[in-house]
Amino acid sequence: MEWHVSDAQSLAIIDSEIGDHVFSPAEYEIVRRVIYATADFEYKSLIRFSERALQAGAAALAARTTIVVDVPMVQTGIADDIKKTFANPVFCSTEASTRPQIEKTRAAWGIETLAKRYPEGIFIVGQAPTALTTLVDLIEAEEISPALILATPVGLVDMEDAKRRLQDSLVPNITIDSRKGNAVVAAAIADGLIDLAWQAYGQKRE
Repeated sequence: MEWHVSDAQSLAIIDSEIGDHVFSPAEYEIVRRVIYATADFEYKSLIRFSERALQAGAAALAARTTIVVDVPMVQTGIADDIKKTFANPVFCSTEASTRPQIEKTRAAWGIETLAKRYPEGIFIVGQAPTALTTLVDLIEAEEISPALILATPVGLVDMEDAKRRLQDSLVPNITIDSRKGNAVVAAAIADGLIDLAWQAYGQKRE
């Protein structure tokens, strides 16, 4: 995303209200993107980056690693940036071909199918809590080893446990320490990471 003149006032307000912070420059760019997308300054204290999450994510993007998302809204939100930069393949769990199941949601079955197909992929879960729980189960079973998991699903049931299990794993991750979250937040984080990676690997935007 390239900032335009019309964005300057909003960005200045964000910088002024955030003030001093402990984020690295790259982390701050991500936080700034989320606040810009949501107008919710509480995210300043809710976004959690595991050690070297941004570095691992950038390297995976540069390697054209497959990206798996949970819902079409996330896929749509990152499509333009991906197309203009690394052109990674992007697949959506709800569009994956799976046999009819009653034990799990469509998103859970879809992301399990795609995770087993791309076990070292980048996974973005913005909306479906069951998709995140499924990924954590697969990690703990040592069936997959993702390059990065970006998890921001809103949820009142089991989400705190799923996020804690993800944070305790060795998988690089970016999460929201709250019941808050949605696909807009996930797309904002992902777009920020894509732009940072593109800059870091010395490419020129089209």
